[in-house]
Amino acid sequence: MTVIVGIDPHKSSHTATAITPDLAELGTIRVRATRTTIDQLLAWAEPWPERRWAIEGARGLGQLLAQRLVAAGETVVDVPATLAARARLLETGHGRKTDHIDALVAVQRPDLARVTADDHTRVLRLLADRRDELTRERRRTMNRLHRHLRDLIPGGAPLHLTAVKAAALLNKVRPGDAVETERKQMARDLVADVRRLDKAIADNRRRCATAVAASGTSLTEITGISDVLAAKILGHIGDINRFPSADHLASYAGTAPIEASSGDVVRHRLSRRGNRKLNNAIHLAAHVQTIFAGPGRDYYQRRLAGGNSRTEAKRLLKRQLTKAIYRTLVADLDRAVLHVTA
Repeated sequence: MTVIVGIDPHKSSHTATAITPDLAELGTIRVRATRTTIDQLLAWAEPWPERRWAIEGARGLGQLLAQRLVAAGETVVDVPATLAARARLLETGHGRKTDHIDALVAVQRPDLARVTADDHTRVLRLLADRRDELTRERRRTMNRLHRHLRDLIPGGAPLHLTAVKAAALLNKVRPGDAVETERKQMARDLVADVRRLDKAIADNRRRCATAVAASGTSLTEITGISDVLAAKILGHIGDINRFPSADHLASYAGTAPIEASSGDVVRHRLSRRGNRKLNNAIHLAAHVQTIFAGPGRDYYQRRLAGGNSRTEAKRLLKRQLTKAIYRTLVADLDRAVLHVTA
């Protein structure tokens, strides 16, 4: 009999509840999040040698706990927060949080994704997420800089502004009072921030290229997928084996169409579900394919000629691109297996 140990992770503590397959509760423990957390949990769970740990948000708040359990040789599954919330609502009728829900979900859903030890795709995801953070911060910094330049220079600065151009504009500014003097200094500080961020983004791009090359993927051979986008795609997909088919990957990425037919009119619309960061990477790659000659642009043009709108044609292209990504990653994996067995 396999005992399910559900864990509700928090920043400073974790609550674990053990239940049997017939939903009989065996015990509950609350431990502080410290260096000895794993030892305490394993000692508590020792009476049940056949056990499986179900952690809510094993790729989020419970990431460290899940990885430490996997490193200890334990079997761990990820309980998505949406499933836990749904089960919580159905069980209680009022949506209150209860600590044994994660174990209940694991019993009711034996198909939950198993947590594996972090591999090279985690490096790629860290780099991709860091790049997103840097570009967001640069955009915010540039917006602040534009605001100060607008108050220093009649008409403000050009929309497409670089640190070099901004510095040149500031050199021509002659403050007329203390307010303008302080505003100019703040603008100079922001220019320095933009330079720092530009350097960090360029460094991130180089590290992405190195990490993607080390992964051995051929994903960058697809038109529109740069090293940066490849890092994001690989980082968010992880092990391609967790997707039984290209359709499952499309559903995860939010590129699978949603039917919006009415009467005799058959239509599909863009899905807003799925992994939005992965969806964004595929969207950017598809946009590049519509610009440059190749199979992607040919397909896009055929859809337009067939009566689809630009939005519909791009949505269809994203779906085809998802299939191409799936085939490429499966082929990469097959080559890697052949190389190991050779």
